Amino acid sequence: MKTIQFNPQQSLVSIAADSVQLQGDIFIPVDAQGIVLFAHSSGNSRHSPGNRYTAQIFRQAKLATLLVDLLTPEEAAIDLRTKHFDVELLAARLVGVTDWLRRASDVRDLGLGYFGADAGSAAIVLAATQRAADVGAIVSRSGRLDLASSALAWVQAPTLLIVGEHDFPGIGINQDALAQLCTQKQIQIIPQASHLFAEPGAIKAAAWFASQWFQLYLKLAK
Repeated sequence: MKTIQFNPQQSLVSIAADSVQLQGDIFIPVDAQGIVLFAHSSGNSRHSPGNRYTAQIFRQAKLATLLVDLLTPEEAAIDLRTKHFDVELLAARLVGVTDWLRRASDVRDLGLGYFGADAGSAAIVLAATQRAADVGAIVSRSGRLDLASSALAWVQAPTLLIVGEHDFPGIGINQDALAQLCTQKQIQIIPQASHLFAEPGAIKAAAWFASQWFQLYLKLAK
């Protein structure tokens, strides 16, 4: 099978997945200890300031990152207009990107983690059940895990659920999801944070807990 190579540090990549070409940014720090694939929610993209800041925190923790737009621009425009969350489509794209990573010579031997937010969290749950042998850890932030409730019991990867203290619907959704998970699991409630983690220091705190989770479990998954 032909392998894929790219320059160290940051590279723009085009990935064939689920019959479309997806655009992404991959960044490989020196001595990377794992790689984290981001799943963005509808209406969001790899250029989201919050996700890019989170990715920066991960890279400081020696984790490579891949931020990829799971929807084409046309699909993203439709989702933004209709507020429709097609988590099955997002999961199919994640599976395709996962397979692409496993052919990438520079990172294929690294433990792989999934990071998702909102509807993207439901997508990583579905994708993780389809690529259980490849996914070493999962982190969900403000996850709409009720959109993938039927798959939660089948997740094998250690899973961290992060939710804001003031995100009252989100706390209930995540506590229900935690009860359904049958793997190593934990819920982390960030003080003073709301659903969007827009409060000062909220994104940084969530990213730190996520990076610690990935550092621990991706090291074990290698």
